Amino acid sequence: MGSTLVDLHQTQQRKPPHSTIQKVCERILPDFAYRFLFSPPDEFPRARLLFGALFGVVSGAGLYLGLMHNIVMTTIQRLIVGYVFVGVCVLGGMFSTSFRCSVLLMFPTILGSQGRSYLMLFVLFGLYQGPISNIPHNINNVAYSMGCNLDLQIKHSKVMWSVVTDPFVQVVQEIVDHTEELQNQAKNISRNFQSIRDEVLGNYGYDNLEEDTVSTGNSTQEVFAAKTMMRCDYVVEEGIDRCRDWFDVKWQKCMDTITVPLINYLLCVPMKFNFLCDVMTVMTPWCREEIPVEGNFGQTFDKLNSSIDKLGAEFYTSVILQKVEQQTVFGLSMLQEDFSTELSKIFEEKKAIVEQLLELVHVLFSFAFIAVFVNAFGYARQYCQDIRFDNIYITTYFRHIDARRKKAGKRYLLPLKKTEQKHFINPWSVVIHSSELKLMVVGLLRVLSLTLFTCVLLGVDWIIYHIFDIIQRHSVTKYSFTSHHRINIDVGGESILANLLRKTIGAFNTSSSVDMQSSNQHCLPQPRALTWEQYLWSVVPLLVMALMCCLQVYTNRLRRVISAFYFPKREKRRILFLYNMQMKKRITFVSIQRRKLMTTQRPQTSISSVLIALMERLGVRLQWCCVCGERQKGGRGLVCPVPGCGVVYCPQCWRDLGQFCYACTPHRQLQAMDCGDDTDVYYVD
Repeated sequence: MGSTLVDLHQTQQRKPPHSTIQKVCERILPDFAYRFLFSPPDEFPRARLLFGALFGVVSGAGLYLGLMHNIVMTTIQRLIVGYVFVGVCVLGGMFSTSFRCSVLLMFPTILGSQGRSYLMLFVLFGLYQGPISNIPHNINNVAYSMGCNLDLQIKHSKVMWSVVTDPFVQVVQEIVDHTEELQNQAKNISRNFQSIRDEVLGNYGYDNLEEDTVSTGNSTQEVFAAKTMMRCDYVVEEGIDRCRDWFDVKWQKCMDTITVPLINYLLCVPMKFNFLCDVMTVMTPWCREEIPVEGNFGQTFDKLNSSIDKLGAEFYTSVILQKVEQQTVFGLSMLQEDFSTELSKIFEEKKAIVEQLLELVHVLFSFAFIAVFVNAFGYARQYCQDIRFDNIYITTYFRHIDARRKKAGKRYLLPLKKTEQKHFINPWSVVIHSSELKLMVVGLLRVLSLTLFTCVLLGVDWIIYHIFDIIQRHSVTKYSFTSHHRINIDVGGESILANLLRKTIGAFNTSSSVDMQSSNQHCLPQPRALTWEQYLWSVVPLLVMALMCCLQVYTNRLRRVISAFYFPKREKRRILFLYNMQMKKRITFVSIQRRKLMTTQRPQTSISSVLIALMERLGVRLQWCCVCGERQKGGRGLVCPVPGCGVVYCPQCWRDLGQFCYACTPHRQLQAMDCGDDTDVYYVD
């Protein structure tokens, strides 16, 4: 019994491998390693658990670094999450074949479309670190330059405006400083003018009994003219009265001096000629006709009197400066002193938003890594559940089945017909299948669109840098502002008006000298160019993505190899299903073509057949199989041996038809032969 078990075990060891990877491992690996990898799951249980745990530790550490390195956590949180995550991966590696298969499937998945998505995030990150960050930096630098130039212009404008307005401000300030003195001068003027006012408006120099007559005047001119006339009459009357009084006094002195009677009368009688005083009455008509008053005296006096009254009122001065806001530039005041500071604040706010988006990109890195694992796990799940999923490969076991049937003299499939080749993929062929080519073209188009976007950004950055560099090298401006002025106004005299003018207009007696030299050298933009590392960081991932599009064809084939390694029984069932399904299609196709040949009449001689016969005589043989339509190169086609038939078959179709030409068989024989259909339609075990 023991020898029987040993022989059975040796027989199992000598069982030929069913896959290429099994053949390779059998040749290059030691016997114990080969037995460990390809033995049934119930063998070496402890070693499998140990290696599964090691696999879980390594894969868990790698997955943790890929998932969590962009997530913000504290050190303690990282340690806790890391231990828990690795522990879960250890359990998966020990007890789950699907987990181990999914982890290995991540490598070909990364080299496929999911890997390109992951690399696209690297491209976006590189673009952010390169042109996306450099373009705003250069624009921000130019904005700072504009703000600096604007501040420089404002500074120059302030200097020029100060030179122009300082004399006027000084005059106003001088008036403010001498307010009290000007008030005293105004009061002195009012006091000095009071004597003139009393002279014009005073009620003296005439008889007060006539005041009512004087008050009936309508204006100052009339009142003053009436008063002047009354004063003139009053002066004449006073003169007459005084003259008479003088004669009386002289009469009395004369009489007192000459005491001799009668003689004193004779000698003093001239002193009685007081009637001579009446001669002064001739002045009365002159006073009435020639009044010494100007025609506009009253109006002038009224204005002067009003001005003196206002000048004598309370006098105060103050300086009021009004700030007028001008139009804004970039949302800021044109006269704002910290223009560059405000611009810097605005750009910092925009930069903070971009940095938040960058943090989102970092999180997307982790989600992209999760998507890779989910895609790999989904492939393994569909591989085990759907027998048709990705089941289009001519594997080693497929060839083994076909060779065994061929050796047994049964119907076989290889080589495939031309119409069948488009539905199958040879894993070892470097030729790209049509379905694989479609995926590759779609991937290359996506990479091309991203490449165009990257080239546009790099080109815009290069253009902006060179434009700003030209501005920096050719926009140096030097400013020179020179101003000299001297004002000297002399006001002569010691009158009140002269003193007043000396206090006001004399403030213009100023002199200044301004010589300002400046340059905008410190305001010129300082553009920053991208380094070669930044260019490579933006371009190399695109080249890798394009290479991955081409390699995706072969990495996708590798996924089936990994799944077949972990699920060998499932792979065997899938290949058997594929072989049986294709065998059924082949038999159905041959049966349909056979009936078509039975019902189709033999073709008559046509121009094309004549041309083909003529070319055959010249040594050029053109043959097409009448069943599958494949051209037979090199004279490999088999011609019907019946004389006059001439129908061509490929060797495989001729074999499938039982080496019998259905195109030249009489219809009665066809019906009889059709009853004996091929019974070799069954599933391969």
